Amino acid sequence: MEGVIDAITRDLLTRHPGFDWTVTEFVRVVGTRLPPRTFLRHCPELADPAPHTPSGVPVHLQLLGSDPQALAENAQQALKLGASSLDLNFGCPTKLVNRHDGGASLLRDPQRLYTAVSATHRAVGDTLPVTAKIRLGFASRLLALDCARAAEDGGAQQLVVHGRTRQDGYRPPAHWEWIGRIQRHLSIPVVANGDIWTLEDYWKARTLSGCQDVMLGRGALADPWLAARIHHWHATGERLATTHWHDRAKLLREFATMQRRVHTNKVVVSLLKQWINHMRSQDSEANRRFDTLKRITDLDRLLNVLTEPL
Repeated sequence: MEGVIDAITRDLLTRHPGFDWTVTEFVRVVGTRLPPRTFLRHCPELADPAPHTPSGVPVHLQLLGSDPQALAENAQQALKLGASSLDLNFGCPTKLVNRHDGGASLLRDPQRLYTAVSATHRAVGDTLPVTAKIRLGFASRLLALDCARAAEDGGAQQLVVHGRTRQDGYRPPAHWEWIGRIQRHLSIPVVANGDIWTLEDYWKARTLSGCQDVMLGRGALADPWLAARIHHWHATGERLATTHWHDRAKLLREFATMQRRVHTNKVVVSLLKQWINHMRSQDSEANRRFDTLKRITDLDRLLNVLTEPL
């Protein structure tokens, strides 16, 4: 979720009940101990005694890298800065990240994944919980269980599994039943991830995977009230009504107001279009509005298009 789940977005998404915790965009670890400003840029919540969103939802700091020593040194740096949890990203499928030996590239060798997790775990001991996220493999699922076991053996206290290989990218479907094969063989909690867009998807993912929890990624951007829908259904057995476009537009306008305090209008326009593009798959009005605003470059004009009659 690089480039789309910054502190402002985390704040907005967690204002309604539903999220138990959130994860930052990844901090890229290469070969040196990063300065505090790098961590604070990705996770300004570190300025709090216990990193959390304004509504009180814990924020987990995510690292992405393959060098065990560099991961260990930056884990210690994160600990000094007040991180309350460390998540290791072995799921990013992008070519640039994989070409530089990060993300899902480690899924080709479970031993390397184990070494990365164990180095991080040893660096912080029991002071910080270390968690990890993987996919079902790089080019195939043959090593899916081996990679999951490597993460557990290395000291991961929880494992998120995205139900696709790196080669699958984001092409549907997500194979929740394969997550179930992993879940049955691990003693740590396994969290299902991938293609959870609706309340029905949530229930199917839980049923097929056997997992008690799911992680929302793109689905939370497509429907910012999805976690609240799940929470409400668990609490009452009832379904929340479909979100009206007026409420989506209100959220987007608040997002723009907050982002323009730290970014130029040009950047805010790009961020708004990015979020609306995510909404298109689950909302016909978002799709219709996007066709109108996708060529607009002026921020105020774009904000007007969000609410004016079409």
